[in-house]
Amino acid sequence: MTSMAASSTTKIAWRLQEFEAHSSSISCLALGKSSGRLLATGGEDCRVNIWAVSKANCIMSLTGHKNPVECIHFNVSEEQVVAGSQSGSIRVWDLEAAKILRTLMGHKANITSLGFHPFGDFLASSSMDTNIKLWDVRRKGYVFRYKGHTQAVRSLAFSPDGKWLASASDDCTVKLWDLAQGKTITEFKSHTAAVNIVQFHPNEYLLASGSSDRSIKLWDLEKFTMIGSLEGDTTPVRCICFSPDGSCLYSGATDSLRVFGWEPDRCFDAVPVGWGKVSDLAICNQQLIGVSHQLSSVSSYVVDLKRVKKSGGAVIQGIIQDDQPLTEPKKDPKGAALRKNYERPTTTCRSQRLKHRSESDRRSPEGERRSPSEDEADEKLSSAEIHNAEDYKAIFQPKNAISRTPPKMSEPFPAPPEDESILAFSRQLKDMKSPFPDKPQGPPLAASTPVVRVEPTVISAVKRPSPPAAGTASSSHPAPTQPPVTTAKSKPQLKIISSARNEPIGLNVADFLPSSPNHRSGALSDEEALTQMKKGHETMCVMLSSRLKNLQTVRGVWTRDGIKIALDTAVSMSDPSIVVDILNIINPQPSLWKLDVCMTVLPQLDKLLQSKYESYIQTGCMSLKLVMKHFWTLISDTLKATPSVGVDITREERHQKCRVCCKQLKNLSNIVKNKATQVGRHGSTFKELQLLMAPLDDSP
Repeated sequence: MTSMAASSTTKIAWRLQEFEAHSSSISCLALGKSSGRLLATGGEDCRVNIWAVSKANCIMSLTGHKNPVECIHFNVSEEQVVAGSQSGSIRVWDLEAAKILRTLMGHKANITSLGFHPFGDFLASSSMDTNIKLWDVRRKGYVFRYKGHTQAVRSLAFSPDGKWLASASDDCTVKLWDLAQGKTITEFKSHTAAVNIVQFHPNEYLLASGSSDRSIKLWDLEKFTMIGSLEGDTTPVRCICFSPDGSCLYSGATDSLRVFGWEPDRCFDAVPVGWGKVSDLAICNQQLIGVSHQLSSVSSYVVDLKRVKKSGGAVIQGIIQDDQPLTEPKKDPKGAALRKNYERPTTTCRSQRLKHRSESDRRSPEGERRSPSEDEADEKLSSAEIHNAEDYKAIFQPKNAISRTPPKMSEPFPAPPEDESILAFSRQLKDMKSPFPDKPQGPPLAASTPVVRVEPTVISAVKRPSPPAAGTASSSHPAPTQPPVTTAKSKPQLKIISSARNEPIGLNVADFLPSSPNHRSGALSDEEALTQMKKGHETMCVMLSSRLKNLQTVRGVWTRDGIKIALDTAVSMSDPSIVVDILNIINPQPSLWKLDVCMTVLPQLDKLLQSKYESYIQTGCMSLKLVMKHFWTLISDTLKATPSVGVDITREERHQKCRVCCKQLKNLSNIVKNKATQVGRHGSTFKELQLLMAPLDDSP
């Protein structure tokens, strides 16, 4: 262990692994940007293979494409992967369910780039046919087509606020598109060769583009001017990645990594890395992960960012004396005022989509629409072969632990000894699973003894982490794996109480000790401290006993009378934690929901969405999303339908239920709109809901 520690302190970059990934040549690969721990590869064998970074065993293989896979991309939460083929077809896979979610036909040539919207169910794609298309993943047929590039588009990126789309092309230009209007906002033309990659700054109105002309250009998105040209790479720029805080930019070229700053332009550091033609970068745990492929093999590399210069002027002569003034504004909040930050308003493209849907459904270009029977037959041919059931369950089917997003305490990849031997550290590299202890896997209501938690409650309402706010490191948005424990005496707080805290989970001794400055904890003996802590013990026991009794009652009613009566019983108990418990069980199972259930649940969501507990908000959002996705079409169609001739009691009852649900949804829509103005993770969640609830504005 001593030698490992010694060697790890001297290494800046090392190869993590090399393995055979496909039976034929690999054409594309992508890292999961949120975790930096998930890898997807696509090959000429027409397969998409999913891997855990640093493990040579394929987790699952996705089949269905009839042509070589040319492009691949994960969504923000890493629960979906999209792959585009040489023929122009696109397939979206649900990794948790291990099945195909959607087949999108419309491009007439091979797919060159893909991108998921940061918080909506939208996907952008581009092709050798030079067109860019925006798709609603929930439906077939594209929403918009953006035309303007004269050659293939190589990279697509959505702005953090979801309003714009940037595209980089072989025609040496970068275009910025307004998603709602479907037209170009501006075009940047300073590159002298093909533009390979484009990336938005996580916070500020800045756009970076990397080109085969060996330069990176930085564009101000308020004035639409170039504010920097970062040069120094000796080969084409293949990948770029802003640091999580946006203070510097990492550039991946053949066998090297460079760290750039701007205003003024300067290179902070250059790191030789033997990764060849690097294909993708991700940042996690103060490490930069880079992946490349050659023939049928994949190589992964690690750069220790703690040992890389990310500020100062040491690399550029003549500005060393300006070191401090250059870096300080980046840390000073006042510096942020120099350039506008994203306010993350919701995109309005869905209103345009609704307006144009009938038109897009009518048009049927060659290869655009296929009959339902053809789609069904095609999707039956598509399958997911799970090769590693243990890893698949650990990563894609977590109940209470999200293994994919690295927990705060997870170790970074260890550096190898000086002889580059990876095998010597295979044990350490296997430490990819969550270090949290195993939790009960079954739902409390189906278990022999209910799982009792002090509020706030988290069972598995959110199976994936919420999309991180731009500018946060992947390791800085923790998985909601363990509920915080609060005492009965907790004082109400104005801020949201996080479902996953920085501090150790459990009772905070300081909460039980006198707050008077005259009584410091060090001045108390152990006996006195225990006496103080025991004061709330009986109250806690009463609360837990009551919770257990209520859960047992609800479980009994559910077994005897079904879910609807069980929900009514839980609501009558006037204990939000019990309602949250049940919702956390039924949210992942849409088949359990009926209109009757919606009528009971919707009035309760008002309290949950406005709760101070993050876990309650998450559960409420999941329930509301489920109702909109699975029931809004039914509710809307029922209310719009012309009255039937004669008396139809069943229809009248359904109409009445739909009317009640619609009224409740409109009330909740106002809450969602107010919450969508928030910045950060919660704001993104509510913006996604606002997008989903947009049709309510047009309903009678």
